[in-house]
Order: sequence, then structure tokens, then C-alpha cells
Amino acid sequence: MKYTSEAEKAAAVRETAESPLPAHPTSFEDDGQRSTRNRVARSILDHGPSTAAELASRLQLTQAAVRRHLDSLVADGVVEPREQRIYGSRGRGRPAKAFALTDSGRDAFDQAYDTLAADALRWIAQTAGGGEKGDAAVAAFARARLAAQAVSYREAVESADPEDRTEALARALTADGYAATARSAPVGEQLCQHHCPVAHVAEQFPQLCEAETEVFAGLLGTHVQRLATIAHGDGVCTTFIPKKSGAPRTAHETTTASASTSGRNPA
Repeated sequence: MKYTSEAEKAAAVRETAESPLPAHPTSFEDDGQRSTRNRVARSILDHGPSTAAELASRLQLTQAAVRRHLDSLVADGVVEPREQRIYGSRGRGRPAKAFALTDSGRDAFDQAYDTLAADALRWIAQTAGGGEKGDAAVAAFARARLAAQAVSYREAVESADPEDRTEALARALTADGYAATARSAPVGEQLCQHHCPVAHVAEQFPQLCEAETEVFAGLLGTHVQRLATIAHGDGVCTTFIPKKSGAPRTAHETTTASASTSGRNPA
């Protein structure tokens, strides 16, 4: 590793001494302690795929220190480098690599009950008779589960001003462990969930994503479109919320339209 100055080298050495981490951690938050490498992984979890420069700025570390921790996390299979998506015109030079959590990296946080949840949903489907009936039973369970979660979400959304409701929903989701953010987008907004506690189960049962998208549409009172999901290999679950225009849609129109694209990546 090359350093641009002695000060940067000293900071990197000090960072290493202060923040040791086992080669193969079983949990990023054992005993409530967080090493610097844990903070790097957690920051990627909370904010989605990130470059070394973004992580350094966010965590107030040198880029050299961040790159060293990223190298270790990549070696341990916790994160993986990806080509950074460029929106708009592309500048000169190669784009910086963005680092995203791998499936095993997400496992180290809080997905220890994936097998139990998947087995339970599989049992529901089989008990209902399998096939279309089984799929419908899982979908009914997913809607009931999300309806219970949505009670607190609805209170947060309805108490916010109309222009702040996506942000209010993001804060409510974050309180439930989804590390959500809201940002402006052309002709609307994007609701981004940087973590999904049920991502592995949703890979097998897309009804979970569909039910969640339906709930978002009902809470925000408009058609929404799921653009990407962690369950399908994307770094972030992204939902597009268009600006309202004309008469408001009915509940049936919003949920039916959103379910058609939920849980699928754009073509």
C-alpha cells in the first residue's frame, strides 16, 4: 500500500493498532463492540454500495485505512467490489469501484433465522395444497404480516406533510431495521432500503416483496414501482414514487399496479 504522506501512513498504522478484527467474524456486533472494520461493513449496510472515498468521508478515516479494511473484508467474503453505476454523462477515467455486502456479509448481522422462516412459509404453502393455492396462502400471510407492521408506518406517514411522507416512511422503516432513505428523483422520489432482514427468504418467496410494495402504495396513496431488490442481487431495494397528478387513485388501483412489478429488477 502506498501512502501520499508520512501523516497518512502514521494514521493508517494507528488505525490498525486500534482496531483489530478476527479473520472470520461470526457477528459484527458481538458484545456490543465495533471495530473499525465493523464500522466500514455497517456503513455499507446502512448506505448501500459505497466507494472507498465515500466511506472515508462518512467515517472520518483516511482512504488508505478504508482500502486496507476493504481488502480484508473482500478476503473474508464479507464485501465484494462492483462497477459503480454512472448516471448522466460520464467523466474521464475509470469509475471508482463501489463495495457491496455479500450474502455472507449480510448473514453476519441479523439473518440467523432465515432457514426457520423459509421452512415455515414452505409449510404454509404445502398445507394449503401447494401450487397456486400454496402461493396464494403465502401471499395472504405476507399481506397480514405487512399490515401489522404498517400500523406504525401509517401513523408516521399521515402525521407528516404531504411532501414529507416518503421521508417519514423511510424513518419508520429505519426504526424497523431497514436502513431506509428517501431521495429526489426525476418526476418523483426514490425510497431506498439499504438492508432487508428477510432478503434470503424473499429470494424463495417473492410474495414478501409484493406485499411490501402494496403496503407502500397504500400508505403513500399512489402507484409505486419496485425498481430493484436485495433479494434479486441488487445492492439496495429501490422503490420509485411518482409525483401525484390528477385525481388520486383508488386503493385497488395502487396495490394492483405496484404488485405487477414488485420484487423484479427492471428489464
